[in-house]
Amino acid sequence: MDKFFDINFWEMIIRTTVSFVALLILARILGKKQLSQLTFFHYITGITIGSIAADLASQKETPFIDGLISLIWWTFLTWLLSFIALKSAKARVLIDDEPTIVIKDGELSVKSLKSARLHMDDLLMMLREQSIFSIQDVHYAVLETNGELSVFKKVEQQEATKLDVKATTTLPTFMPSEIISDGKIVQKNLLELDLTEEWVMRKLRKKGIESVEDVFYAQLQTNGSLYISLRKNGI
Repeated sequence: MDKFFDINFWEMIIRTTVSFVALLILARILGKKQLSQLTFFHYITGITIGSIAADLASQKETPFIDGLISLIWWTFLTWLLSFIALKSAKARVLIDDEPTIVIKDGELSVKSLKSARLHMDDLLMMLREQSIFSIQDVHYAVLETNGELSVFKKVEQQEATKLDVKATTTLPTFMPSEIISDGKIVQKNLLELDLTEEWVMRKLRKKGIESVEDVFYAQLQTNGSLYISLRKNGI
């Protein structure tokens, strides 16, 4: 019964806080490729790093310094292999594998399916997820290193573009971007778009809005107009 109430409150708070900060810093060091888990290798290393951090934060039996060293060393090894893969094509194939063509000209590659250990039911499911129900409609299908299936449909099965139907096309003036978030102007985006606060205020006044604080969210559209959601909309 005494053991039940033997709680090391401050020790666990400190361990959890340090683990949290360490994990944040190490995640930034590893970069976006690790965060997006582009390959199975990065998926596994991400889970392992998270597990080490969880044990470090929650298991008082785990020596704190030992756990922290393990976390940092595992992160370093992950970074090192990523660096080697960046410099060497052979190492990149060894670490990350390479894409596999499973369908070519509407024909299945049985050898590739066996090599990737991909069952036909799984392949058909992945095709259906892209609204493709017949293998004959596929020109190329490539199994990517992250397990996703990239599909290039046969020409006659592709959706018509504006170029195909000879429709007029105009290049967008802007890329849709966040301009106001929670009543505050996003200065970074304004700078990148070469716009000013005065320009934003002119747009708001045209809508009868006098204060940025009244706006919950505003997004610049491709034609230069603003999509605006007000706080009074119930958000």
